[in-house]
Order: sequence, then structure tokens, then C-alpha cells
Amino acid sequence: MKNSAARVRTIKVTAIFCILFGALGTAQSQPAAYPSKPIRIVVPFTPGGSTDILARAIGQELTRAWGQSVIVDNVPGAGGAIGADKVAKAPADGYTLLMGHIGTLAVNPSLYPKLPYNPVKDFAPVAWVARVPNVLVVHPAVPAKNLKELVALAKAKPGQLNYGSGGNGSAANLATEYFKLQTGTSLLHIPYRGTAPAVTDLMGGQIQVLFTGAPAVMSQLKNGQLRALAVSSPQRLDALPEVPTVAESGYKGFEADQWYGVVAPAGTPREIVAKLNDQINQALNAPALKSRLTAEGAVATPGTPEVFGKLIETEIARWKPVIGSGRVRAD
Repeated sequence: MKNSAARVRTIKVTAIFCILFGALGTAQSQPAAYPSKPIRIVVPFTPGGSTDILARAIGQELTRAWGQSVIVDNVPGAGGAIGADKVAKAPADGYTLLMGHIGTLAVNPSLYPKLPYNPVKDFAPVAWVARVPNVLVVHPAVPAKNLKELVALAKAKPGQLNYGSGGNGSAANLATEYFKLQTGTSLLHIPYRGTAPAVTDLMGGQIQVLFTGAPAVMSQLKNGQLRALAVSSPQRLDALPEVPTVAESGYKGFEADQWYGVVAPAGTPREIVAKLNDQINQALNAPALKSRLTAEGAVATPGTPEVFGKLIETEIARWKPVIGSGRVRAD
């Protein structure tokens, strides 16, 4: 009887240890809840441009919501291709993201014959963040007070007015070349390594014209360092209600907005993509961030990853014939 009782106790103890170790093994095999460490958002351009501004705004909201640091990493070069390629080759675990935009995700495939990444195959769309109308701004010394006067000035002095951009093939470059085609003007292109240095030189008078995303020049417009002549969107901006659209200024149908969104490396688990999408959309729908984006001249565009993925494919097809015409060349 004693031996039998001892055997029963041994079996019970063994069973308890098996349950405990089994539970421990199961816990150890489960991945930590996302996010369990800092997240990095790669901005493929220099600090100060619209992509950088939007990435930092989204990063602050994710940090506030999840309590994990979101680090913005500026990796400029090759029209955003260097930073985008870095993310495409990163682990697909949700901890390395790209703040992409029209250039890196839609223009570069037609601009660079040997682009090291494929925007459709190498990324998982996460969230369409914002649509950013371009604003055509000039140095205060430029005598043109509206778009028609600028066009007249450019036609009177072909090739003598300089316009800047964030680089050959950048969104600003494409928008201005499209504007030149529509207006029959000749402006000399001065490419920079990012939007911020182009804005600096515009304020200094080294260039006269810049057609770029509203957030990059909003503060300079408010303090009078630059003058806005027109916006590229179909409607006027709430932040610049006195500035007419290009269409209103006599060029109907003109539209050349920029857009921005977050992508992750292809293969990122769907549940992580869904969690990121949900949290980014919550941030975009929050009154505080919506007001901040409006003040910067951006329009929040919350939606599903599928909608953003469709936008990328549509825009690749849209810009291919424009670039293929031979009017735009990469650095």
C-alpha cells in the first residue's frame, strides 16, 4: 500500500512538472506581442521635406499609442531608391518601415532602368497617409504676382528663370515639367539633394521658382519669405484659401499632387500590417493630427492596405508614359 501511494504521488508530481514545463515551452515559442521593441521608419530623403514631416508626425502618434519609440531614419540618395531598397531587404517583421511617396513607389520604376527593388512585389502596402498638393512658390523678388504673370515672364525670358527640386525625377521635378508642358514655358532645372536645400536656396534668391509639397514651404509662406502663386490640387487648400489652383488660373484639368504612405517589406505578417494600418488610421482620424496636417497643407487619406496598393499600381501606369517621353532623366 505504501509503495502504491508513493507511486501515485510520483505520478502526480511528474504530471505537474510536465504541465509546468509544457506551458513554459509554449510561452517561449510564442513571439512577443507586436510591437515589443523600437520601430524604424526610413525616410529616403533628407530632413525637412514633406516625407520627413509626415513620417515624424506618424511616428509620434505610434509612440504615444504603443509606448515604443519610433525612430525616423533619413537615408537619402538616388531619388529615394537607396532608402527604399534598404527597407525592401530588411526583415519582414514590422520593425522596419518605409515612408514612401509618389517618387519612390510610382515614378522610380520608369525612371531607373536598374531599380534594385520592385514597388509592387517587394513591399506590403500598410497605409495611405496623405495627399499633399504641390504649391508653386517664388522668391519675393520675382515680379510675377500670379500664375499668368509668371507664365508671361517665363515666355519673355525663356530659360532665364531657374526652378529647383529635390533631384532629377523627384515629384517636384515631374510636377514642374508637367507644368512647363501645359503652359509652353521654358524654365531651367536646378536639382538638389533633397527639398530642404532647394527651399533654402529659393529663400536666398539662388533660384526663383519651386513647385513642391505644401508642408515643406508652409512656414516660409506664413512669414512672408516666399510667395505662393498656385496649388496643384483640384480644390484650394484650407491652409492657403487665398491661393488659387492652377486650373483656376487658366489651365483647366491640371492636377499634380504628391501622395505619401507607409509600406513594409513583402512577407510582413498580415496581423502586423493590420495592426499598423488600424493605428495609423486612428491617428489620421484624430482631430489633433488631422488639424496638424491641414495646417501643413496636407490632406489625410485613411484607408485599407488594399486601397493603397491599388493606388501604387495605378500611379506607376500613369507616370510611365510621361517619363518615357524622354523629358525626365534620373541623376
